Amino acid sequence: MSAELWLAQLHENGYRLTDARRAVVETVEKSNRALTPVEVYDMARKKYRALGLVTVYRTLEKLEELHLIQRVHQPMGCQAFISAGEGHQHLLLCQNCGQVAFFEGDDLDVLTKSIAKKTGYQISEHWLQLFGLCAKCRAN
Repeated sequence: MSAELWLAQLHENGYRLTDARRAVVETVEKSNRALTPVEVYDMARKKYRALGLVTVYRTLEKLEELHLIQRVHQPMGCQAFISAGEGHQHLLLCQNCGQVAFFEGDDLDVLTKSIAKKTGYQISEHWLQLFGLCAKCRAN
């Protein structure tokens, strides 16, 4: 999905399309790695110098609400964001360079049914992230 489509979806949902918001959207949409809000801020300020950090946080929140981006929980505790995958996909994250790859095909039914039975929870969804080193970082 392109930045223009993201902006159109924001506009259709009542959000103003400011230059600051455009800079944030373009920065996140073109990234192939998860970005923290501060990284988005630093990168987007190159396009729009008057950008404020509050605008970054608000725009990321709106993009997440619209399911255009997804939150990435990193081992060091800092949350980052990446363009949302298509359908039900999970993430592979490189712990060295931050590269993100999506994958499909988990078979967690046996595990989730077992957990539901043991805990009494009715499990409605799951989210899987795997951490390691990408092929490029392993080669270096």
